[in-house]
Formats: sequence, C-alpha cells, structure tokens
Amino acid sequence: MNFFPVFDLNTIFLVPWSTDQLVQWNGQVILMGLLVCWTNGILGSFIVVRRMALMGDAISHGILPGLVISFLIFGSLEIGPMLIGACSAGLACSFCIEWLRSHTPIRQDASMAIVFTSFFAVGVTLINLQTDHLDLDTGCILYGEIGLTPLSPDLLFMGLNCGNRSICLMGTVCVFVLLIVSLSYRQLLLTSFDPTLAHSYGWPVKLIHLGLMFLLALSTVASMEAVGVILVVAMLVFPCVTASFFSERLPIILLITFPLGILYTFGGFHLAHWLDCSIAAAMAIAATIIFIIACALSPRGILLRLK
Repeated sequence: MNFFPVFDLNTIFLVPWSTDQLVQWNGQVILMGLLVCWTNGILGSFIVVRRMALMGDAISHGILPGLVISFLIFGSLEIGPMLIGACSAGLACSFCIEWLRSHTPIRQDASMAIVFTSFFAVGVTLINLQTDHLDLDTGCILYGEIGLTPLSPDLLFMGLNCGNRSICLMGTVCVFVLLIVSLSYRQLLLTSFDPTLAHSYGWPVKLIHLGLMFLLALSTVASMEAVGVILVVAMLVFPCVTASFFSERLPIILLITFPLGILYTFGGFHLAHWLDCSIAAAMAIAATIIFIIACALSPRGILLRLK
C-alpha cells in the first residue's frame, strides 16, 4: 500500500477549477487564505523583529476565556460580541505577559508560557461548565476549516448584503491592518529595533506595543474560523523568517510577504487536494517547504555560505 496518493496533475491542479461552481467555491477558499496570510504576515514581521514570535501562540490560546465570557454576558455567538470578548482577552493576556516580564525575575518566554496556558485552561474549564448552554467547538477554534469558508452566512449591513461574512470580516481586518501599519510605520519600526531611542523622542512605546498586540488579537480572531488559532502562528512566523533569507531590510521583508502568501495559499490548497488533508494544515506544510528551500538555496542560505 502506497503511503502517498497517486500524484495526478489533472486531478490535483485542474479538477478543482473545472466547473463554475468549483471556481466559485474554491475561489472563496483561496481568497480567505490570501487574506489570512497577508494580514498575519505583515503583523508577524514586527512580532518576530521584537523577538516575540510566540506571542501569537500566547494570544491565540488566551482569547478562549474571552469568547466564553462574552457569550455569558451578551448571550450570543454573533461576531460582534465575540470580537469584543476575544480582543479584550487578548489584550489582557498581553498585559499579563508584559507585567510578569517587567515586575518579576521571570523571563519573557516563561511568562508567555505561564499566561497562555493559564488563560487557555480557564477557557476550557468555562466551556465545560457551560456545556448545556454554549455551543463552542474547541476543535474548530484550534484547527479551523478554511475549506468551509463558502458556507459562512452573508453579512447584512444596513439592509445591504455584503457577501460572505468570514471573507468580509477578514478583508476588513486586512485593510485596517495595512492602513494602520502604513500610517504608523516609523513608530512601529523604531520601537521594534530601539525602544530606548523611541522613548527619548517622547513616543509612547508601551502604548504602541499595546496597539500592536490589539491588531494581533484582532487578526487572530478574524482568522479563527478559517485556519484555527494554532495555524495562525505559522502564518505569523513563516513569511518574515523566510523573507529574511532574501533581505535584511524590513520594508523588503514586508513586500515579500505578499508573494509568499500566494505561494502558501495555492501550494497548500493543491497539496491538500493531493493528500486529502486539511487545507489549513497543508498551507503550513507549504510554508515549511518554502522555508527549507529558502534556507538552503537563497542568496543568504546555507549552501551559498558553505562555498
């Protein structure tokens, strides 16, 4: 018995786009994947530069109690209350990590581990206590299912049908993140590389950091239904570290994020069709493969350094 399915080019690359219905369905899946990769890739570049790559993992786990508490307060699983609860919990998680780092001997990596495991445990416990009233699937939160994006209900705004709710939400968050990053690029850049100098200029370093954590929490929540919070971490880290093999300049790294997002999305989509596995997981595998290739063959890769 073969471990891998037969690799048939027609089945893998052409069949998913062979009818109008498949194009419409898979097109929405691809669009969602691109938005997730681009949004988290841009934010991840600043997160990695700050040596906080695991912060995405911490916040992604830390939002769970916020979701449950939001339901208990508002009595609804609609996206508005969920965003409020998740972003509030994400900011609380970030604040706790920063407080432990600043006011105790605990190092940042240890404080992240302590906070996100505590928050996640509280969230799971709250779900267990509210099993009869809360229809919240922790598996969906952790792993997501981007292939079901087209089944998301339409978003109605002031009587207008804006289309797929998940795509509209992720698209709005993507545009918002790009706008904020563009407007505050200098502040984000300097506070990432030299917070002491930024503080001497009178810039609110802690407030800028908190704003970045808010954007991270917002992106995590918006991505949750598609790729799950665990795989959001992959999209936060891989674009930046892969792009760093081609340039040390942050503006170039940010630009490389966009073609990498295309490769991750299409590569993962067709890899999932070949292996018959989760599309979100396949996207992370595609990111891993591209990272290995860049690590070995790029201008700053291992093989050229050995020559």
